[in-house]
Amino acid sequence: MPQAQNDSTVRFGVFEANLASAELRKNGQKIKLQDQPFQVLTILLENPGELVTREQFRATLWPADTFVDFDHGLNAAIKRLRDALGDSADSPLFVETLARRGYRFIAPVTIPPNGNGSHAASALASPVVAPALPESSVSGAASEPDTASAVTTRTNVFVRHWMLALSAAALLIAGTVAGWIAAHRLAQRPQPSETRLTNNPSDEPVLGAALSPDSKYLAFADRSGLFLRELANGETHSIDVPGVVQLRPKGWFPDGSHLLVNGTQPTGVISVYNVPLLGGSPRKLVDNASARSVSPDGSQIAVVRNDWPDQEIWLFSSDGQNPRQLTAASGDVFGAVVWSPHGRKLAFIRYKYGASHHESENTIELYDPESGQSRVILSNPVLSDSMVWSPDGRLIYSLQERTPIPSLKSGDGDSNFWAMPIDENSGQTSGAAVRLTSGFEKKMSPSISADGKHLAFIRWNAIAHVYFSDVEPGARRVGPPQRLSLEEGRNYPYAWSSDGKSIVFVSDRDGQTHLYRQRIDQPAPELLVGGNDGITLVRPSPDGSQVLYLVPAQSGQKGMRLMRISLSGGAPQLILQRENIDNFQCATLPATLCVLGQATAQDIHFIQFDPVTGKQTPLGFGVQGSKYNWSLSPDGETIALAQWRQPEIQLVSTKTGKSQTLKLQSDRGVASLDWAADSQSLWAPSSTFTGTQALLNIDLRGHVRQLFQDPDRDIGWAIPSADGRHIAFWESGGSSNAWVLKGF
Repeated sequence: MPQAQNDSTVRFGVFEANLASAELRKNGQKIKLQDQPFQVLTILLENPGELVTREQFRATLWPADTFVDFDHGLNAAIKRLRDALGDSADSPLFVETLARRGYRFIAPVTIPPNGNGSHAASALASPVVAPALPESSVSGAASEPDTASAVTTRTNVFVRHWMLALSAAALLIAGTVAGWIAAHRLAQRPQPSETRLTNNPSDEPVLGAALSPDSKYLAFADRSGLFLRELANGETHSIDVPGVVQLRPKGWFPDGSHLLVNGTQPTGVISVYNVPLLGGSPRKLVDNASARSVSPDGSQIAVVRNDWPDQEIWLFSSDGQNPRQLTAASGDVFGAVVWSPHGRKLAFIRYKYGASHHESENTIELYDPESGQSRVILSNPVLSDSMVWSPDGRLIYSLQERTPIPSLKSGDGDSNFWAMPIDENSGQTSGAAVRLTSGFEKKMSPSISADGKHLAFIRWNAIAHVYFSDVEPGARRVGPPQRLSLEEGRNYPYAWSSDGKSIVFVSDRDGQTHLYRQRIDQPAPELLVGGNDGITLVRPSPDGSQVLYLVPAQSGQKGMRLMRISLSGGAPQLILQRENIDNFQCATLPATLCVLGQATAQDIHFIQFDPVTGKQTPLGFGVQGSKYNWSLSPDGETIALAQWRQPEIQLVSTKTGKSQTLKLQSDRGVASLDWAADSQSLWAPSSTFTGTQALLNIDLRGHVRQLFQDPDRDIGWAIPSADGRHIAFWESGGSSNAWVLKGF
């Protein structure tokens, strides 16, 4: 931020901060603010609208402190600063939290002009001076008699010197002029800029958004409904669609007066609607389908039908008639489906899952409606599900930057947009991909204006916290959830200490995925495993004195590393190294069985391993199909497997390999599985069709008990303590708002 020479006061809202005297005033009245919070404010004001990372704060204000001291010190300074500004972390007006990354000052900042009101003078090139000639040449005198040849030689030298000087001067002038022209053009070229379009608090995230073709309106949805915002003045109107629980805008028809919307009926069926904005009733176009996009001429819509993982792409006319199937159900999942600028091609994102939910082949394919053929134009394991095709021919897609907890594959990873030029006629790429956005958060739901100058999208900043609850015998009831700590970031529990007093969890609170241990009666954790390797999965050893964890393969390494570390401290030790480890788990004493799963494209094979020596012995059976989640019972006798949101569980004996299907006496499917401590029931998070999250307990006869639910946050897996008296689980939410990118 430019610093004033005669005035160091920066103004924002009703506040002014004098950076020289470290004084904060509100409407002219001085506000008490300690030194460290004011230093934090100063750093934020020096970078208005930009992310200031926690590491930047650490380097500036806590260069010599430990991680824990810095972490708590910064949190306390931010809290005092917000108290002084009357600000809120949930609905920020000044300081926005970007979980586990840092903070951003979001209010408009007024910077005083330079004290003398002038601009810095431009540097001028020095004049070109001809090289000095010998004195004899200038005066025409000679100290000795000259012959004709000598005179000729001196004349030629004289001419050559001047010709070289003139050439050098011409080159210098030409270079200066060319440089000035290039700099002038660069200065005139608009630089990319981002502007926030919505200001929803963290407890009411924006769940979908679409920019109008003329870039004057934004249709967006949150949990409370569907809205239309006029961007020039911020005026916002509610859009009602009777009989629909959830509404998500997917695009605008070219006339700018109708929306393509996904809506969920109370029965749980998702359907596609045409919602008029200038009067008239919404009209259902396609039942049992999820809309993706409208063709450039408005005559067709692309939708995806069927549930995960056997989805299909269909085309319908804009009135919901004339269905045409593009792909067959073959175990595929589809993300965005978009049209080329003139409607000659379709591009879509396809995910092919193997037996492991964590592994998939992610591709962008180009489809030619005339030939009915498609071909892969991009294959990338970190390809996200968002895409749009700009009017100037660039295919804009999203790539994940880093999955904080790689075993999740939950879509919460940070991502950014890239643009790749595509020739619409040939379908060939016509240039290298260029990155459009940067920084943290997941970028999703892109929509673009008709002139291609405005790209709207959603920034999703995910947060997950660890909670624990007391459990009554038989898992009949759980006590009120208690949050483990107040630290920001994405935190996921995996184990308890053997005494049931500490929770072992992974967190990316400091930017890397590290392993921590924290007593439930203490405010801060201790670091067990740091470094840059990342941790994907953690399980307790049979006696609970150690935890085993999985490290993904690094460049040049073969296979994933299974490590162990004592909960009392010490150095990590390698157990074994193997490729394609899908999951692993150990039984609890007196049982000692430890099992890992090795996933292929068709099935999962189970292998017994020794947690000390690493010795491996095949169990002699496997399970076919996409059973992405499995859990070993504490008594070591049964492996339970589930498929995403299906109301059944497969139970496999570890001794015989025989399998049986447990039908749930409920229509609610499960998201993951973990055995209760007594091996007589299972914990499973689930969600209703309306999005309400719940934690279930399922006995071995298929009876389902809902123990608690949360309408606003996702509920994750539940880990029982060894004595069964407690469970640790996670709940996630986050902040989400719509932004627009210009000048890209």
